[in-house]
Amino acid sequence: MKALPVAVALLLAGAVAAVAQLPSPPPRIAGVIERVDEAGVLIRPYEGGGTFEVELTKNAAVFGVSKGTMADLKPGAFIGVGAMPQADGSQRAIQVTVFAESQRGLGEGFRPWDRMPNSTMTNATVAETIGSVDGPMLTVKYKDGEKKIVVPPDATILAYAAGDRGELKVGARVAIVRAKRKLNGALAADRINVGRGDVVPR
Repeated sequence: MKALPVAVALLLAGAVAAVAQLPSPPPRIAGVIERVDEAGVLIRPYEGGGTFEVELTKNAAVFGVSKGTMADLKPGAFIGVGAMPQADGSQRAIQVTVFAESQRGLGEGFRPWDRMPNSTMTNATVAETIGSVDGPMLTVKYKDGEKKIVVPPDATILAYAAGDRGELKVGARVAIVRAKRKLNGALAADRINVGRGDVVPR
């Protein structure tokens, strides 16, 4: 195999180094749409600090996020629960997301939650709901185990439903949770959540 010419080798090395130096995309982009076109959206974060231009793939999924209720937390529902661990081994819910059926299995499992220190995230199917002093107690099951989760009255409950690009308008509140950095440095995503009513997705 012939060795690459020195000039070509240096050029390739430089390209690799440039790619390696690209900043990682933020884990979550949440804010208000300032511009929308066929290519994607320009988002200004709720906390300010500049804007993010995000390309949306041709078949990017749009999910509307509405307020949910305790009645949505029924056996068979696939949910995501951001919570704090309790001394008895249960989890006390801070936010519960009821996923659309097309999202079943998304991120299934138990892991740390990046919203606050020591918090957890459980994506699982509701197996049982019983009453408790602090609110409904859910037993949720995922591939490798199960958790007991108390849902107090002050927990935020959100419900996802399939939407479309027509909901992406200037002023809409949106969140992107898995943007990727392309080789040219641009951000791209294949999913975006948009708040319905007064819901602020994060």
